[in-house]
Parts: sequence; C-alpha cells; structure tokens
Amino acid sequence: MVGNIVAAHPRLAGLFERVGIDYCCGGKRTLAQACAAQGLDPLAFAVLLEATAKVPAGGPVVDAGAMTLSALADHIEQTHHDYLKEELPALVEKAERVAHKHSWRDPRLAAVAETMRALAEEMVGRMAKEEQILFPLVRELEQTGPGSGHGGSIANPIRLMEREHDGAGAAVARLRELTDGFTPAADACNTHRAMLAGFARLETDLHEHVHKENNVLFPRAWALQAPRPSERPVFARVGG
Repeated sequence: MVGNIVAAHPRLAGLFERVGIDYCCGGKRTLAQACAAQGLDPLAFAVLLEATAKVPAGGPVVDAGAMTLSALADHIEQTHHDYLKEELPALVEKAERVAHKHSWRDPRLAAVAETMRALAEEMVGRMAKEEQILFPLVRELEQTGPGSGHGGSIANPIRLMEREHDGAGAAVARLRELTDGFTPAADACNTHRAMLAGFARLETDLHEHVHKENNVLFPRAWALQAPRPSERPVFARVGG
C-alpha cells in the first residue's frame, strides 16, 4: 500500500507529492492503482522510489513509525494541531478579504472563502475530538492495554476520523481547483499571493498530518483493541 511505503520511508513523501499521488487519504491503494490514476508506469516509478530511498538523507525527517503511540500523538498535537490553530484563522481572514475586494474579477473567490471557512470549522472540531477523546484513549491503551477502564472501543472513533480526513482532503483539493493550482494571476495583490502560498503550505501539512494518523497511528492503535462494530461513535458526545 502507498501509505505503508511512506510509513516505512518518510523521505519518499516528497516524491509522491511531486507526481500528485495521495499517500494520506489514498494511502490504502496499491502502488499500481495510484500510478494508474496518475498515468504513471508503476514499474518505472517503483525503480525511482527504490533509488530515492537509497540516497542519504539531506536533513532530519520525522519517522512516525519509530515513535511510541503516545509520543506520536504528542508530536501531532505539538506540530500539526498547533500549526493549524494559528494558521486556519489567518487563512480564513485572508480568503474573506480577497473575496470581498476581488470577487468582481474572479467570481470563484467567493467559493474559495466559503470552502476555507467550512474547512477551518471542520478541522477545529476534529482536533478537539482527537485531543479530548481519541488521543487520551490511545495513550491509555498503550499504557495499560485493552480493558483498562475505558468502556469505549477505539474502532468507531478511528472510522469517524478517517471519514473526516477524506472530507478535509476533498476541501483542500477544491481550493486547489478553484485557484488554478494555487497559482496567482500576474496582477494579484500581495494578500491574494499570501493566501495562495498559505493554501499550498496547508495542503502539504495536511498530507503529512493525515498520513501519520491514517497510516501509522490508527492501525497500530486499532491493533491494541479488538473492534466492536456495534459500538456507537464515542465522538457523538463531543460538542453535543
């Protein structure tokens, strides 16, 4: 699976990014399936992946697979959640300002602002669910194992987070579509350019964030506790 490849060799994430292969939400696809979707020769790309993996690392790379689950949950909160809590309000503000000033020449900007606002609201809610329920449950399971006093199954919260990841990925893809690949027009103002640069950074961070959860944290946490299909989602209680 594509997600397993990046989990084992984190430095390959950049190569997947460059050819447009989704290794986070689409991480459960085989390499052949992912290549076919992008019109790539899977054998040739596999050779490129192998060669890239052998090149000495040029700098520090976060190896999520080498962390304990508790350390990985801490890392996600301190790296990705903290970034999002600071960046999302700023991107919403920029998108709304650009739409207000420039929608007369690009009607798509109103949809950009609406998509960004909805994405920010969804991600803030998702981070709260992870920090208040899922991650504490993961830490508890790692420390004491199943039957440690928490009555809920971890399976349903994980399924819910994976669905919400898909929604966030679709929203960022929509932003990319509405902005011609985050490419500014020649006469775009500085705020517009800063907004598009922010969208590009958000997309990269989201791919890394979701990969660490979908392809590393969730499978390992799920393995600690047998799923209970009849369990209602634990997250239904949050914000209700």
